[in-house]
Amino acid sequence: MRLVFLGTPAFAVPTLERIVEAGHQVVSVVTQPDRPRGRGQHLAPPPVKAAALRFGLRVYQPERVRRPEVVDALR
Repeated sequence: MRLVFLGTPAFAVPTLERIVEAGHQVVSVVTQPDRPRGRGQHLAPPPVKAAALRFGLRVYQPERVRRPEVVDALR
């Protein structure tokens, strides 16, 4: 099955992993943009992005998913 996965937090990572391990074709992973974290406020990727990159998946990080240009890109 071809699909697009949308998720950001750590609890979504096991779902993404199971989908990939089951042999489904993940066309793209949509997650929130990297945000500053920690004392130094360095940009850090969301957990789902880190997992997607481990699998070599394409990652798309729009600021807002409901914008018309994002909806068009997902189509």
